[in-house]
Amino acid sequence: MTTFSVKTYNNINKIGLRELGNAFQIDGDHKENPDAYIVRSENLHGTEFPENLKAIARAGAGTNNIPIEEATDKGIVVFNTPGANANAVKEAVIASTLLSARDYIAANEWVNTLTGEDVPKQVEAGKKQFAGSEITGKNFGVIGLGAIGARIANDAYRLGMHVYGYDPYVSIETAWNISSHVRRVNDIKDIFRNCDYITIHVPLTEETKATFNREAFDVMGKDVTIINFARGELMDNEALFDAIETGVVKRYITDFGTEELLNKEKITVLPHVGGSTEEAELNCAIMAGQTIRRFMETGEIINSVNFPNVKQAMTSPFRITLINNNVPNIVARISTRVSEAGINISNIINRSKDHHAYTLLDLEESDEEKVRTLAAEFDSSENIVRVRIIKKS
Repeated sequence: MTTFSVKTYNNINKIGLRELGNAFQIDGDHKENPDAYIVRSENLHGTEFPENLKAIARAGAGTNNIPIEEATDKGIVVFNTPGANANAVKEAVIASTLLSARDYIAANEWVNTLTGEDVPKQVEAGKKQFAGSEITGKNFGVIGLGAIGARIANDAYRLGMHVYGYDPYVSIETAWNISSHVRRVNDIKDIFRNCDYITIHVPLTEETKATFNREAFDVMGKDVTIINFARGELMDNEALFDAIETGVVKRYITDFGTEELLNKEKITVLPHVGGSTEEAELNCAIMAGQTIRRFMETGEIINSVNFPNVKQAMTSPFRITLINNNVPNIVARISTRVSEAGINISNIINRSKDHHAYTLLDLEESDEEKVRTLAAEFDSSENIVRVRIIKKS
């Protein structure tokens, strides 16, 4: 039986790692040159990837801590675990919405300053400042309707809010799960213009960086609460400070602390715990383990951020997987070389993403040495980045 090696970073739930099965050695003798990494928040930028590394699984949705472009050029498939912590983040956002509406945090801090036997009288005399407001009937905007955003939109509607959703890239599968009562808008400014509460759930890209900027705040009305459990860089902090000063922003709640945000009035900073429940950490570890096992044992790719999803049932004795540059006629050249080797192809599938492509090549050939010779020829070919041989168990 083929044995694979995995190196883990951070504290990956050990129950979740059981999903790797007996064929995987975790943090063993080969951890400095493993087949795969499983990471949480470890910053891999500047890390020199070992030659044997074939896959990185991020136990979470965001992959900003991984140098994606470098990994892709080296033929390393990067996976994430979308949706594994979606419920945890959803609950954190809903809780933040309620806390903002009633200002319970400040209320608790105030009560703890009271002293004396007449504390009950002091409470009654001062409680009006924390009366707050109800969220029922308020307008709630969700930017990004993926696994997390869709759940938040649905639950906000169930709480009696008028929900607006914006996502130009929402998948068909996710769209089916969004309540018909959620009002989809085609212009993000409609969220800014109409909503009392706004939460954002998009990846950090050049396009989304500083989504909340001066132009966005200029469109908003007064007393808007913004909740950011996605990425800190989605907010232009200087523009935020001005928006708070002018009364546009009533409160900003974020899970991403920087020094300039701390100890600021009307800003609540949490220690990046939105998706860090016991259940979410277990779900992320399980999904990461399953993804790595499937890729290493079958070559199939699911939930990759840098290569296309590719699935194909393996019925032949051997499978060769190829990561190649996305150039014209590459599949024809692969097929020709197999034919010249006197081997029949039972199935072939090729999918491309940006500048690279991934090929699953199933061979009707029982001679392992013959297959290895073919794989070696591919490995030395122009535009082929990485080659693997998988033997049917």
